[in-house]
Amino acid sequence: MGTLQVGIRLHDLEPVKIEERIKIASKRGFSCIHLASKLVYSEYKIGREGLTPGLAAYLKRILKKYELDVAVYGCYLNLANPDQGQLNEILEEYEANIRFASYLGAHVVGTETGAPNTEYKPCPECHTKEALDIFIHNVKKVIKYAEQFGVTLAIEPVWKHIVYNPECARTVLDAVASPNLQLIFDPVNLLCEENHDVQGELFEKMISLNGDDVAVLHAKDYYVHDGEIISVAPGVTKNMGYGAILSWQRHKKPYLQATIEDSTPENSVRAREYLENI
Repeated sequence: MGTLQVGIRLHDLEPVKIEERIKIASKRGFSCIHLASKLVYSEYKIGREGLTPGLAAYLKRILKKYELDVAVYGCYLNLANPDQGQLNEILEEYEANIRFASYLGAHVVGTETGAPNTEYKPCPECHTKEALDIFIHNVKKVIKYAEQFGVTLAIEPVWKHIVYNPECARTVLDAVASPNLQLIFDPVNLLCEENHDVQGELFEKMISLNGDDVAVLHAKDYYVHDGEIISVAPGVTKNMGYGAILSWQRHKKPYLQATIEDSTPENSVRAREYLENI
């Protein structure tokens, strides 16, 4: 039994009210949650103007009652959007959600790294220096705001997006050079058809280059279908090898939080137990 604190994305639970989802997460043995801004917006039928200290205080009371922490407050928008008007709106969203995360006591705001188009659509240009430079330029603006509120922005490298491998992640961390920028390490999101067979080498490089800057783990499993990586809950296929990653976690980052993804209400407990017993 390791020291991993396993949580769950609240939006992967039954489609009931947030308050009930929190209760369910606790009853199923999770210690933390990933709370998506979109879930908060849809639940309370609000926009960012509704992200008040009062709403945060209300949610904090419920979370405290069920002994749950917010491992990640998710704000997954496109920081490489080339439309300046849309980008300005996105930056305002990040500012509002960073403030709210601060009120909520959620120390990590999670984000992916986008694509250089307005559709947030994977494209070959994602893997260019130009796209990476645009992302770095824009994420620096968000980081300044995060620093003011004592919140960590954690970027999640994803093969299909701009920050797609360990080297890109290191480049961003070094270019921004802020203690308020860290990483969400989602091993499956680094995989593609061409590299999943050498996942061990890839993850070893990720840890050697960026391990010190990992704030949270995301955990899932996968299979390959028509050349695409399809994500499922941890332990479903056992294609994803967590042994070396969790050995590193136990020795270097005790009590690191890890939220499971792509689970269902039927398999979420099995997924948690699978990770806890590696």
